[in-house]
Amino acid sequence: MQAYTDIRALIIDMDGVLWHGDRAQAGLVDFFQALRELKLPFILATNNASLTAEQYVDKLEKMGVTVALKEILTSGMATALYLSERYDPQTTRVFVIGGIGARQPLLDLGFKLTELYETDPDQRAHLVVCGMDRELSWDKLATATLNLRAGAHFIGTNGDLSLPTERGETHGNGAILAALTASTGVTPMIIGKPESIIYRQALSLLNVDQGYTVAIGDRLDTDILGAVRTGIRSLMVLSGVSTEQDVAAADFGPTWIVPDIRDITEILRNNTL
Repeated sequence: MQAYTDIRALIIDMDGVLWHGDRAQAGLVDFFQALRELKLPFILATNNASLTAEQYVDKLEKMGVTVALKEILTSGMATALYLSERYDPQTTRVFVIGGIGARQPLLDLGFKLTELYETDPDQRAHLVVCGMDRELSWDKLATATLNLRAGAHFIGTNGDLSLPTERGETHGNGAILAALTASTGVTPMIIGKPESIIYRQALSLLNVDQGYTVAIGDRLDTDILGAVRTGIRSLMVLSGVSTEQDVAAADFGPTWIVPDIRDITEILRNNTL
């Protein structure tokens, strides 16, 4: 058993860990109370780019939990930050498949977003960014395809093939990326987990050595693999997508496995893992 003092910060996934859709996981409020009592800093880092940080703050507020904007990092935010470090926002045009959570961070950093069926070659997008889109349409897919065929670079906020909801598991952004790859032959660059980009951004925000940081997630192929690639320890909850059988069949795995966040709360308060 390891002492809790060996853990100084957490990077926490949301879907499947904190809630299923709009239904909070049991023990949610107590979990965050424990983090505050222990003065344990955290970043809520989600692959789901459908909402803005402000909307996630509101969602948690409705569930009885108060968090700050600076404690949230979405794959939409991570994508905008990554692109702003490599492209000039003032001269780079972006076509976005995705909701406000994918669009707003790009706008905040000064990128110009192009519209459907932009036919002027001088106004076409340099980049196609694809995130979770609950209003996905034929026209959006067609416009993305035309831009990609014209040479735009392809960026996926995340590659999750499925999404846990209160109704069950539905398709995720990875399914949309697959459709666009099938129609264009272009493979996207992924910003979210399991790539290490979003984890490294979270570590920078926390300003804690990665050796003292633990990632919490429910997906073996994104949350846990991303932690492995980043070189940080991980704790997998069984309240979301992946199972112990999935771990047994893989050639990598989490540092620890627990049923859900209620167990994490108990572990942190008892000072052991």
